[in-house]
Amino acid sequence: MNAIKPIISTAELLELQETANLILVDATTGEQALETYRKEHLADALFVDMDNDLSVHGNPAKGGRHPLPEVRNFVSLLNKLGINNSSHVIVYDRAKGINAAARFWWMLSALGHEKVQVIDGGFQIAKALDYPISNGQETPRAPSSYQADQWTLPQVDISTIEKYTQEQGSVIIDVRDENRYQGLHEPIDLIAGHIPTAINIPLSLNLDADGRFKTAEELRKLYTPYFKNQNINKTAVHCGSGVSACHTLLALKIAGLPLPALYVGSWSEWSRNEKPIAKGKK
Repeated sequence: MNAIKPIISTAELLELQETANLILVDATTGEQALETYRKEHLADALFVDMDNDLSVHGNPAKGGRHPLPEVRNFVSLLNKLGINNSSHVIVYDRAKGINAAARFWWMLSALGHEKVQVIDGGFQIAKALDYPISNGQETPRAPSSYQADQWTLPQVDISTIEKYTQEQGSVIIDVRDENRYQGLHEPIDLIAGHIPTAINIPLSLNLDADGRFKTAEELRKLYTPYFKNQNINKTAVHCGSGVSACHTLLALKIAGLPLPALYVGSWSEWSRNEKPIAKGKK
């Protein structure tokens, strides 16, 4: 049996509409995320909230702005959504970067779930291609009993990242836009700049002009030079708060490359702990 692709086109999704045990998830973000969802969403899609479902509130200096929830709490969410271990889960959001959808993909993949995909291009593309639209709030099917007890995909903490900045052969990938990386502009966190030795590969490079992911071949061409002769066990990806970094991890999965570790705390944690800060180009 072939492994399921990490992304799915709207045309492919339309063919699966009536599939048993298919669950569609809307991971729209923003201040009015729930209201936006209630106004219009892909038919049958269940809403998940970035701040309350896919992360927890805490001290940004200890875990960043969007730390992961405990596994048991995420499993509880899956059960409320009616997702079980054999469900085919398809997730989308409205951001061109597909940020929260990629985070949900990573979290479910980190439980060992194989049948999870992200809609390529997100809500806008699906709507433009006439996927059925609904409003209001969808009701989940009967609660399930998902079984999982740990994250299985690699993660690193701030102390490991600090070691990487001092070790030959380690790679730290910063997926934020170039201006934030160079320290020219910082709209969210307290200090501008980047982690010393980190290289900048903005997540926008993962996408074509229409907001869809580039082909696997194009993504391999983009990322392979950074992994050549490098130890994947000493490679980490980060962003501002551990959400959009998952977009690049999704791109790497599409490319068929090994997945590096996710630094969930990301710049939001590093910049609040009196760590060395670099500016400008690497």
